[in-house]
Amino acid sequence: MKDYQLALTEQINNATEEASTSVLGMAIGEARWLVHMTEVNEVLPMPKLATVALTQPWFLGMANVRGNLYGITDLSLYLGGPPTQITQKTRIFLSSSRYSVNSGLLVSNLLGIRSLSDFEPMENTEESTPALLGLAGKCQDKEGRVWHVLNLQALVQEDNFLKIAV
Repeated sequence: MKDYQLALTEQINNATEEASTSVLGMAIGEARWLVHMTEVNEVLPMPKLATVALTQPWFLGMANVRGNLYGITDLSLYLGGPPTQITQKTRIFLSSSRYSVNSGLLVSNLLGIRSLSDFEPMENTEESTPALLGLAGKCQDKEGRVWHVLNLQALVQEDNFLKIAV
Protein backbone atom coordinates (compact mmCIF):
# COMPACT_ATOMS: atom_id res chain seq x y z
CA MET A 1 0.00 0.00 0.00
CA LYS A 2 2.83 2.38 0.89
CA ASP A 3 4.51 1.74 -2.50
CA TYR A 4 1.24 2.48 -4.27
CA GLN A 5 0.85 5.78 -2.39
CA LEU A 6 4.43 6.81 -3.20
CA ALA A 7 3.95 5.98 -6.89
CA LEU A 8 0.67 7.89 -6.99
CA THR A 9 2.24 10.92 -5.29
CA GLU A 10 5.09 10.87 -7.83
CA GLN A 11 2.61 10.71 -10.74
CA ILE A 12 0.63 13.66 -9.35
CA ASN A 13 3.81 15.71 -8.87
CA ASN A 14 4.96 14.94 -12.42
CA ALA A 15 1.56 15.87 -13.87
CA THR A 16 1.56 19.14 -11.93
CA GLU A 17 5.10 19.94 -13.14
CA GLU A 18 4.14 19.21 -16.76
CA ALA A 19 1.02 21.42 -16.55
CA SER A 20 2.99 24.32 -15.10
CA THR A 21 5.60 24.16 -17.88
CA SER A 22 3.16 23.64 -20.77
CA VAL A 23 2.35 26.73 -22.77
CA LEU A 24 -0.08 27.43 -25.59
CA GLY A 25 1.45 29.13 -28.61
CA MET A 26 -0.72 31.57 -30.53
CA ALA A 27 -0.49 34.25 -33.16
CA ILE A 28 -1.83 37.67 -32.25
CA GLY A 29 -1.56 39.70 -35.41
CA GLU A 30 1.97 39.06 -36.71
CA ALA A 31 3.45 38.39 -33.25
CA ARG A 32 3.91 35.03 -31.57
CA TRP A 33 2.68 34.71 -28.00
CA LEU A 34 2.74 32.08 -25.25
CA VAL A 35 0.31 31.65 -22.37
CA HIS A 36 0.61 29.08 -19.59
CA MET A 37 -1.90 26.26 -19.98
CA THR A 38 -2.90 26.68 -16.34
CA GLU A 39 -4.31 30.11 -17.28
CA VAL A 40 -6.51 28.81 -20.12
CA ASN A 41 -9.87 27.24 -19.39
CA GLU A 42 -10.89 26.30 -22.95
CA VAL A 43 -10.24 27.08 -26.61
CA LEU A 44 -13.08 27.31 -29.12
CA PRO A 45 -13.93 28.60 -32.60
CA MET A 46 -15.42 32.08 -32.91
CA PRO A 47 -18.88 31.94 -31.26
CA LYS A 48 -21.89 34.05 -32.18
CA LEU A 49 -21.58 37.40 -30.42
CA ALA A 50 -24.13 39.81 -29.02
CA THR A 51 -22.79 43.32 -29.54
CA VAL A 52 -22.74 45.78 -26.68
CA ALA A 53 -23.24 49.48 -27.44
CA LEU A 54 -20.87 52.20 -26.26
CA THR A 55 -17.88 49.95 -25.64
CA GLN A 56 -14.23 50.14 -26.63
CA PRO A 57 -13.44 49.06 -30.23
CA TRP A 58 -11.42 46.09 -28.94
CA PHE A 59 -14.42 44.75 -26.98
CA LEU A 60 -16.28 42.64 -29.55
CA GLY A 61 -19.31 41.69 -27.48
CA MET A 62 -20.71 38.91 -25.33
CA ALA A 63 -20.77 35.20 -26.08
CA ASN A 64 -22.91 32.53 -24.46
CA VAL A 65 -20.72 29.48 -23.81
CA ARG A 66 -22.83 26.67 -22.36
CA GLY A 67 -25.00 29.09 -20.39
CA ASN A 68 -22.17 31.34 -19.16
CA LEU A 69 -21.63 34.83 -20.58
CA TYR A 70 -18.11 35.82 -21.62
CA GLY A 71 -16.86 39.24 -22.69
CA ILE A 72 -14.86 38.77 -25.91
CA THR A 73 -11.82 40.97 -26.58
CA ASP A 74 -9.82 41.27 -29.80
CA LEU A 75 -6.39 40.88 -28.21
CA SER A 76 -4.54 42.34 -31.21
CA LEU A 77 -6.66 45.49 -31.16
CA TYR A 78 -6.37 45.77 -27.36
CA LEU A 79 -2.57 45.57 -27.61
CA GLY A 80 -2.52 48.39 -30.16
CA GLY A 81 -2.35 46.28 -33.33
CA PRO A 82 -4.75 45.92 -36.24
CA PRO A 83 -8.14 44.20 -35.85
CA THR A 84 -8.02 40.41 -36.08
CA GLN A 85 -9.43 39.08 -39.34
CA ILE A 86 -11.95 36.30 -38.65
CA THR A 87 -10.91 33.13 -40.55
CA GLN A 88 -11.20 29.36 -40.18
CA LYS A 89 -8.08 29.47 -37.95
CA THR A 90 -9.29 32.24 -35.64
CA ARG A 91 -9.89 31.05 -32.08
CA ILE A 92 -11.16 32.31 -28.75
CA PHE A 93 -9.50 31.14 -25.59
CA LEU A 94 -11.31 31.51 -22.29
CA SER A 95 -9.43 32.65 -19.22
CA SER A 96 -9.21 30.36 -16.23
CA SER A 97 -12.32 30.44 -14.06
CA ARG A 98 -10.13 30.96 -10.99
CA TYR A 99 -9.65 34.62 -12.05
CA SER A 100 -13.38 35.33 -11.56
CA VAL A 101 -13.52 37.24 -14.86
CA ASN A 102 -15.43 35.59 -17.69
CA SER A 103 -13.15 36.73 -20.46
CA GLY A 104 -12.59 35.32 -23.94
CA LEU A 105 -9.67 36.51 -26.04
CA LEU A 106 -9.66 36.45 -29.82
CA VAL A 107 -6.40 35.33 -31.46
CA SER A 108 -5.48 34.93 -35.13
CA ASN A 109 -4.30 31.35 -34.92
CA LEU A 110 -3.19 28.69 -32.45
CA LEU A 111 0.38 27.46 -32.81
CA GLY A 112 0.16 24.42 -30.56
CA ILE A 113 1.01 23.31 -27.06
CA ARG A 114 4.70 23.54 -26.26
CA SER A 115 7.04 23.07 -23.36
CA LEU A 116 8.48 26.15 -21.72
CA SER A 117 11.84 24.36 -21.68
CA ASP A 118 11.97 24.76 -25.50
CA PHE A 119 12.46 28.53 -25.06
CA GLU A 120 15.26 30.74 -23.79
CA PRO A 121 14.30 33.90 -21.87
CA MET A 122 15.36 37.19 -23.47
CA GLU A 123 16.50 40.28 -21.61
CA ASN A 124 14.33 43.36 -21.98
CA THR A 125 15.81 45.97 -24.26
CA GLU A 126 14.90 49.64 -24.55
CA GLU A 127 13.40 49.17 -28.01
CA SER A 128 11.07 46.42 -26.76
CA THR A 129 7.29 46.70 -26.62
CA PRO A 130 6.03 49.42 -24.24
CA ALA A 131 5.33 48.18 -20.74
CA LEU A 132 2.08 46.29 -20.58
CA LEU A 133 0.71 44.66 -17.46
CA GLY A 134 -0.12 41.49 -19.39
CA LEU A 135 3.38 41.16 -20.90
CA ALA A 136 5.40 38.82 -18.69
CA GLY A 137 8.51 38.88 -20.85
CA LYS A 138 9.95 37.60 -24.09
CA CYS A 139 11.70 34.43 -25.06
CA GLN A 140 13.26 32.87 -28.12
CA ASP A 141 12.75 29.42 -29.62
CA LYS A 142 15.44 27.18 -31.13
CA GLU A 143 14.80 28.70 -34.59
CA GLY A 144 15.52 32.20 -33.23
CA ARG A 145 11.89 33.41 -33.35
CA VAL A 146 10.80 35.85 -30.65
CA TRP A 147 7.78 34.99 -28.52
CA HIS A 148 5.99 37.29 -26.06
CA VAL A 149 4.81 35.70 -22.81
CA LEU A 150 1.31 36.68 -21.72
CA ASN A 151 0.43 36.94 -18.05
CA LEU A 152 -3.29 36.33 -18.43
CA GLN A 153 -4.09 36.86 -14.76
CA ALA A 154 -2.49 40.32 -14.81
CA LEU A 155 -4.19 41.19 -18.10
CA VAL A 156 -7.74 40.31 -17.02
CA GLN A 157 -7.29 42.27 -13.79
CA GLU A 158 -5.82 45.37 -15.49
CA ASP A 159 -8.00 48.49 -15.02
CA ASN A 160 -7.91 49.41 -18.73
CA PHE A 161 -8.97 45.89 -19.68
CA LEU A 162 -11.91 45.95 -17.27
CA LYS A 163 -13.16 49.39 -18.39
CA ILE A 164 -14.90 48.49 -21.63
CA ALA A 165 -17.19 51.55 -21.73
CA VAL A 166 -16.23 54.48 -23.98
